Amino acid sequence: MGLSPVVDHPAVAVFRELRGGRSVPVLGPRVEAEAQRTVRMLAGVVTHASPAERTLTLQDAASAARELTAALADQAPAVVGEGLRAESASQSFFRVRECELSDQQAALHGLLVIQRGLDDLCEAPLSGADLALEVAGMRQSVLDLTGAAPGTDRDAVGPVAVPEPGAVAGVSLEDVWSARWLIGHQVHVLFNVCAAVAVADAVCHLRHGDSDAALVRLADATAYVRGFPAAMTHASTIPADYYMAAIRRTMAPPSVDVPLSGRQHRGYRLFRAAMKDLLAVVPDTYEHLAARAPELAQARSALLEADIIDGERHVTLAYSMVHLHRSIAQKPEGPDNAVAELRLMRHRRAAQYAPLIRFGDHYIADAVAGLRHS
Repeated sequence: MGLSPVVDHPAVAVFRELRGGRSVPVLGPRVEAEAQRTVRMLAGVVTHASPAERTLTLQDAASAARELTAALADQAPAVVGEGLRAESASQSFFRVRECELSDQQAALHGLLVIQRGLDDLCEAPLSGADLALEVAGMRQSVLDLTGAAPGTDRDAVGPVAVPEPGAVAGVSLEDVWSARWLIGHQVHVLFNVCAAVAVADAVCHLRHGDSDAALVRLADATAYVRGFPAAMTHASTIPADYYMAAIRRTMAPPSVDVPLSGRQHRGYRLFRAAMKDLLAVVPDTYEHLAARAPELAQARSALLEADIIDGERHVTLAYSMVHLHRSIAQKPEGPDNAVAELRLMRHRRAAQYAPLIRFGDHYIADAVAGLRHS
């Protein structure tokens, strides 16, 4: 079901071409039942318990996701991603492809990403707080990809049987770390894609005057964006020394044609475009929007706050992995290092959002405005 990955490279993850306004998937009663089981198991992951208890509930969730994947695959086998052309060096490195997919294929490939992510989370030393955010994003992905209703009876299906935990024979820690770097990034891409669709849906609903539906999709998007830094941190739960010595050099020439950069991720670019569309539809300050549509003001504020926090956490994550080095995409003679460039990106985002959220960073907004007029 993993589609023939090599030891330290997970299978190619295939995502459908992004488009908002699609109808809710209808994939049959078996898929819906297994999706609801998976959602319940994800909701039951204990993120702040003992390592043994946490691992057991993650294994339950991973096994449920595996059953859901099997139900989807029984309808039609997964498109083999290795046979699709990569559209960028980034897609090639992170083993991601994009093409038009049916609802069933989009759900199957998304669940394969979630399944691999959960399998790795059984061993990854991720904090409880980040685990909660990543699992919440996975749960929302299952709902969106399968069209299943969330359900309320968490006791309807008991835990599924899971194998005893243990290291995979013949797999070194280095192989696990190399695979984790890709697995976490594939989960991040999944969240990017789902967030872009959720924001695009919200924009469509707002343009048609359906504010209730827009609020639902803005909340969904916020769950995904809160999961962005959690998935990136999952990918980065490897020793920084190993990253610098063994992984980082493979993302720069001569290993690849051009240095890899976050700007090359098409899913993230489309998410940023969807956010731009959202602010074009509701450009009002927080105070003005709250006066006429308080729920919309709060929902938009929550999404923008999550977007700022994603930028802030990218800064601290980069510092933990590369310290004061420049990014591989920066010129050696440039004025900034990786952390400084990411900090500037955070400040620009915070300045743009300051009047649009309840607790805006007006100090930074004033400073950025002063620099623009100096």
